[in-house]
Amino acid sequence: MTDTPEADAAAPPPQRSLTPQAQRALAEAAERRAKAEAEAKARAPELGGRDGPEPVRYGDWEIKGIACDF
Repeated sequence: MTDTPEADAAAPPPQRSLTPQAQRALAEAAERRAKAEAEAKARAPELGGRDGPEPVRYGDWEIKGIACDF
């Protein structure tokens, strides 16, 4: 008899059925995600912008190796 944690981890979790409301919410989220991706692809690319994450969003600016938070 092998009751090891590895054997338990290998077994897939039982599938639960989703309620109609949950299925509708997932479908709506997929539609919003697809719409947002399509809009992002339709936008013109930024020319001369900074590389990496948007500094305004993350609150960090880095110029010539010096980072400052404000």
